Amino acid sequence: MDFLSTQLLTNPTPYTGAELRPHWLYETTGQLGNLLVAFQGPCDVPLEKMVDLEDVKNKAPIYSPDMLHFMGEFFIDSLDQGILLQHLLVMSLYSALWEQGIRDLTRRGNDIYYLGRKLSVSIATKTPVSVLIHLGVNVKTEGTPVPTSGLEELNLEPKTFAKGCLDCFSRDYRIWQISRYKVTPR
Repeated sequence: MDFLSTQLLTNPTPYTGAELRPHWLYETTGQLGNLLVAFQGPCDVPLEKMVDLEDVKNKAPIYSPDMLHFMGEFFIDSLDQGILLQHLLVMSLYSALWEQGIRDLTRRGNDIYYLGRKLSVSIATKTPVSVLIHLGVNVKTEGTPVPTSGLEELNLEPKTFAKGCLDCFSRDYRIWQISRYKVTPR
């Protein structure tokens, strides 16, 4: 079975876009294989580090003074499958918010909005050896380039919330894997 490890990093870690590269998670955690981690830190991704061509075209860098980051590396060959895992991660976040009683949510693609203001950013990309996913959730919103909401406004403690999201994704990932292996071909 395709194993997935999850980990909550405790040290504040900035996200600049340079982390979206193969084996950054291995270098950071010492763990090989499919891995999803969460960490908190500022986010400042300049246009030259962006992999989202629409954001580059629109000259829309990403900034937040404090963000909860989810980074995943999956050793698969399909970007399509990686994008589906990205959707699963975003839906895990959405479900975790819903379970906390947050209701004024909308999801457009892989972005979640609270009261019409952007709560998250997300991207999936392919490398020669893996698919990488980044999902960032604003904690604080001062100075963001677009109208945003954050976990602070929602009265959610980031590390506790991150643990719930990691658990939800891990559970759904395992269900997906079991569903894949338990059927007999016809």
